[in-house]
Amino acid sequence: MFKALLKKKIDAQQALIQTALDAQRGLTAEEQAQFDALQTEIDDLEKTLAAQKAVEDRQVVMNTPVNPPVYAQPKSKDERKFATFGEQLRAVVEAAKPGGSIDPRLSIKAASGLNESVGSDGGFLVEEEFTKELLKRTYDTGILASKCNKIPLSTAANSMKINGVDETSRKNGSRWGGIQAYWEGEADALTGTKPKFRQMELNLRKLTGLCYATDELLSDASALEAVIMQGFSEEFGFKVDDAIINGSGAGMPLGILNSKALVTVPKEAGQASGTINVQNVVNMWSRCWGRSRQNAAWYINQDIEPQLFTMSLAVGTGGVPVYMPASGVSGSPYSTLFGRPVIPLEQCETLGTLGDIILADFSQYLLIDKGGINAASSIHVRFLYDENVFRFIYRVDGQPVWNAPLQPFKGSNTLSPFVALANRS
Repeated sequence: MFKALLKKKIDAQQALIQTALDAQRGLTAEEQAQFDALQTEIDDLEKTLAAQKAVEDRQVVMNTPVNPPVYAQPKSKDERKFATFGEQLRAVVEAAKPGGSIDPRLSIKAASGLNESVGSDGGFLVEEEFTKELLKRTYDTGILASKCNKIPLSTAANSMKINGVDETSRKNGSRWGGIQAYWEGEADALTGTKPKFRQMELNLRKLTGLCYATDELLSDASALEAVIMQGFSEEFGFKVDDAIINGSGAGMPLGILNSKALVTVPKEAGQASGTINVQNVVNMWSRCWGRSRQNAAWYINQDIEPQLFTMSLAVGTGGVPVYMPASGVSGSPYSTLFGRPVIPLEQCETLGTLGDIILADFSQYLLIDKGGINAASSIHVRFLYDENVFRFIYRVDGQPVWNAPLQPFKGSNTLSPFVALANRS
């Protein structure tokens, strides 16, 4: 900026001189005053530029280690890799320290803005294989994300639009949104129909996490790796699962409980608050779309387990247990209802609330993400506390593939891959 301004002032001086030469005369008094004023401004700018260069030179000297550690240049592909996630995080911290040394195995993000090329300001990137491992563990510790229909986006994409069949009924004239076939006689005119389509749009949302690491934790690479890999994989897995169930769709994925695809089964007449009975379970199963039954599972809050264990189906004057073997509680309880697994899930609501028991087929839930988990670090955020900060960002979005329950060909009750029991409070 200063150099451009300096050139502008010199050009203005040159223009004054050229005007006088063209007129074959000397500078007028007014032109001489303008020339002298420009010269004063030029002198000030040159002093500023000289001071700026002196400061930059001192910074280079101050940031140069007196006795920097000597790193051997990696020769093979294997030598260019860090042995563990913790080892690389410690290398990032060392490189970020004033006067610290940079391990040649570190990758620095290409400059695209202020400070982006400075490793200590967040430019150091965690090796891709470690971020993939962190994402893998996120899916392992999360229960639902791994069951969804996941599509990774390309490098240039931040959103996805998908054309789908707009089918909300199996009645004649509604299948595939409007396709219908007819029985016709010989030489009868044929009737034309066509399908109807709709468009789904998903835009990447940002899930973030920060980890403050003390010098004590940094001194042990294995402890640092264990804390970050376990802590953040479990937290990211928890938050993604929670969004898949309860997400509002505003700045996060759309959860099944807030989607228009959800079928809500009403409670029984006269049913007491805070209860679940066998008829509730039967009714939920009957509303699950037939093709989803082989993939569906029951997701429950553990508060409802006493209700399940004591549930029975009346047979004549007696009954049989629904959720446990005939030998009673002394035997091993079944983990299925209608042959489908029953999975405790923290994100399910407590007993008596919509979402305390859910029957869902998550192959009918679309999840997109991009590039796994991005990780970077900085020493400046908590510099006064002698702590380093590691930042993790995961870009993801999701929503049910269905936009409404399905009206069956025959019958009045709609069907869906996502079924929940209404409030009983």
